[in-house]
Amino acid sequence: MYFKIFKTQSREGNKPQRVGTRHAVETRHALSLYPNLELVFWNFIFDAMQAADLSRVLTENTIIHSRFLQREVKIDFFIPKNVADHREVSLLLINDGQNMRELGLKGILDNLYSQNQVSALLCVGIYAGPERKLEYGTAIQADYLGRGSRAGLYTLFIMHELLPLVKKRFHHFHFTEKGFAGFSLGGLMALDIVWNCPHEFSRVGVFSGSLWWRSLDHTRDDYEDELHRIMHQQIKKGRHHPGLKFFLTTGSLDETHDRNENGIIDSIDDTIALINELESLGYKNEKDIRYINYEDGKHDIPTWKRAMPEFLKWGWSPMAYPDGNNS
Repeated sequence: MYFKIFKTQSREGNKPQRVGTRHAVETRHALSLYPNLELVFWNFIFDAMQAADLSRVLTENTIIHSRFLQREVKIDFFIPKNVADHREVSLLLINDGQNMRELGLKGILDNLYSQNQVSALLCVGIYAGPERKLEYGTAIQADYLGRGSRAGLYTLFIMHELLPLVKKRFHHFHFTEKGFAGFSLGGLMALDIVWNCPHEFSRVGVFSGSLWWRSLDHTRDDYEDELHRIMHQQIKKGRHHPGLKFFLTTGSLDETHDRNENGIIDSIDDTIALINELESLGYKNEKDIRYINYEDGKHDIPTWKRAMPEFLKWGWSPMAYPDGNNS
């Protein structure tokens, strides 16, 4: 970077030859005063190039002009390098892709790859738009305040615009497994899509998911958890999809709300209730469902950063059985 700046500066000005000559003289003077400066400089460049080369993850990005969402959607790709068998690469979509840098996803993947703890995985970070609270939710209906009214359009964007683009751009990958993950409201959206598209997805990661999503204000006298939590109702009325697996996390400090005043915060209550609904359909705890509560966990990115490696190892361990169950 510094070498590039030096070259650019040497060409600036009305008399580029004189400026370049002056910089060359100044550089030689600096090197005469500090004879090791050039060695330090080139060691810095070499180390930076080596670090970039040693990374097992290549990052790229693109922008999709979505006709469904009527906006531009920025996408970040985290591509596994040096894949021996393209048939063994899986796909993971992640909502709120704008937070992946803060989450440290590239570093997490690099670390897991270096320890052979996950198989090759193409991760796709999908940036949220200005209408996040309208685009994320449940496609079947909005909540009681009208939030999530564009979730159906977001689902169409995923299924008919993003996935075709990914498959075309990375046509050499076969995507043995496809997963979807998200945080908070993005976690609810990921779960909703996976649940309703089991022919396309087999894994879902829900980090502090907004599973309270309801069709009626809980302060109303006729509100009932068993009737008005939208995602829970979908599962209750659904059926078992073989091969579908669920990873859910909460933090004991996610929130302070306790609707039913049972001493357990709503985030945990709603997650456990959803797991109960899944088990009633035949999904098995540990085999099909993994739930982690972080006692000191909060509703924030640092907590989800801790959980992400566990999710990736759970879903894509190289030691997994052929049907995806970890040994």
